[in-house]
Amino acid sequence: MSNDIIHSKTISDLLGVMGKGDTSHPLITVIDTAKLAYGEELIGKRFSSDLYCIALKSANCGINYGRNSYDFNEGVLIFTAPEQIITITKPQALNEVQGWMLYFHPDLIRKSPLGEKIDKFSFFNYEVHEALHLSKQEQGTLNQIFNLIVSEINERIDEHSQEVLISNIELMLNHCQRFYGRQFNTRTNLNLDVVSKVERLLKDFYSDNETKEEGLPTMQYLADKCNLSPSYLSDLLAKETGRSAIEHINEFLVEKAKNMLLQTTDSISGIAYSLGFNYPHYFSRLFKQKTGKTPQEYRQLN
Repeated sequence: MSNDIIHSKTISDLLGVMGKGDTSHPLITVIDTAKLAYGEELIGKRFSSDLYCIALKSANCGINYGRNSYDFNEGVLIFTAPEQIITITKPQALNEVQGWMLYFHPDLIRKSPLGEKIDKFSFFNYEVHEALHLSKQEQGTLNQIFNLIVSEINERIDEHSQEVLISNIELMLNHCQRFYGRQFNTRTNLNLDVVSKVERLLKDFYSDNETKEEGLPTMQYLADKCNLSPSYLSDLLAKETGRSAIEHINEFLVEKAKNMLLQTTDSISGIAYSLGFNYPHYFSRLFKQKTGKTPQEYRQLN
């Protein structure tokens, strides 16, 4: 971790950085953003942690998440995963920002089913401009779950505490997954524009001979061109077409390969290299996986 990044490994470290007291639970804490204040001395400072964070903000808060800034309006939920960078961009006074932040350490959920599925909640890897915008009703639902978590944290820890906390965190995340589905649905026209752009980008990638410089088109390449994070782009494509970004790339490669196999006399290796594969056997493996035939078998049968 770079020396100019203030890194918190534990909940206690985080609370120390924020100037807060001890928490009643070592692996989870909640913070009232109205009680957070910091001055000019923190502008430009960068922070990271080993923690997951779910944060509901209701006003401008002067924070950059990753490379992007965002002016938070009422009912905006953002997520950060361990090692992500947060940068302070302006001072904050007491009671200036309403909302809450829920931090938890991976150790809280490590041995639970949630620990095994946490990576499936891809919104932890979304950029901040892909945040979840909540309706009043959705915000109320999450606030109810948040209050249950707060009550549990404030109780004396017993043999049921961890299970109850994990259940409520998972319930919150499941609702967020549903709300993101609603957000994707309400942006269908914009999403279809992105789908069309991805298809055009793949065609342009080869017409511009970018394989000489880039190799195979990647999810990161498409995401950068669309000004989206790879996770968000993949989820958007899956919602609209039933296929993830990598599936779009692979199916495009196979269709292009089919045309080259039938319209040219180029060798299998030559076709593989022209598509951007460094190793022809990777190309043959993908082609057979998608078509049930090797490239040579496909050429001979057609």
